[in-house]
Amino acid sequence: MPFKPDRYTHIPYRRCGRSGIQLPAISLGLWQNFGDTDDKNVFRETLITAFDQGITHFDLANNYGPPPGSAEQNFGDILRSDFAGFRDELLISTKAGYTMWDGPYGDWGSRKYLLSSLDQSLKRMRLDYVDIFYHHRPDPNTALEETMTALDAVVRQGKALYVGLSNYPPDQAQKAISLLRDLGTPCLIHQPKYSMLVRTPEEGLLDVLEKEKVGCIAFSPLAQGLLTNKYLHGIPAESRATKEHFLKSATITAELLGKLRQLNELALQRGQSLAQMAIAWLLKDERVTSVLVGARNSEQLLDSLRAVSNTDFEERELNTIEEILA
Repeated sequence: MPFKPDRYTHIPYRRCGRSGIQLPAISLGLWQNFGDTDDKNVFRETLITAFDQGITHFDLANNYGPPPGSAEQNFGDILRSDFAGFRDELLISTKAGYTMWDGPYGDWGSRKYLLSSLDQSLKRMRLDYVDIFYHHRPDPNTALEETMTALDAVVRQGKALYVGLSNYPPDQAQKAISLLRDLGTPCLIHQPKYSMLVRTPEEGLLDVLEKEKVGCIAFSPLAQGLLTNKYLHGIPAESRATKEHFLKSATITAELLGKLRQLNELALQRGQSLAQMAIAWLLKDERVTSVLVGARNSEQLLDSLRAVSNTDFEERELNTIEEILA
């Protein structure tokens, strides 16, 4: 596949913690839109567009689809057909921590589950290793030491180059980071849900990551589409909110819609769409290494990428955003 020779000139890259890894300011997540229920020609074009624009980081998990596992399978197929010879220019991650198969060993954070799941992921993608392997969520019933030693093991086995955490609150993240450091496999990165509408990482997590020199990649930066122009006039047919899955229609109140319209007005004043401003708002914080976007097609991805052209905010604009969201 002939990719653009100037692909690394389109997007800035940011150092991930104290590591030697640099991530594109915007990375591509394959949580939705890359499963067997989606159009393979469309998501193949999205992946090609992403790399042509300098996006080197593709983020997956064992349960991405639907059905679970199909995003990894489809991604592996496209790697072989279109990205042959470019593996060393890509940074590929996957995760385990949510339900993947029946029985007591197909979920959470035991050593058996994590190592088995990664083996399955590598087979689906037909890879020898992933660049980052994440524990997807804390396990309340498994000792943190067991989970972290499993992450350490996959690096020592050569099945992952780095390890990361996702959805860990500040206290557990601090303990996990310390355990991994003592094991000799430092935590590269943490992946929290973070957006203008979900501010939980500001309640201590970002401070932990800054202190420990661990990278941060924010997922759901557009709050499942709320921070786009899609919901400015209500709930459209066939939107995520109508499916009542991750985004519930009951959460889209008249008050929220009013706030979204005010944010959209500010974005237009900045010469951006609401989605572009939402991504830029995350990137204004140097503690955020990269923002993980989903994209239904290449056009949507290119629209998100325009956010990197303006990530500076005047104090007045930041104050206005806080007043709107208060």
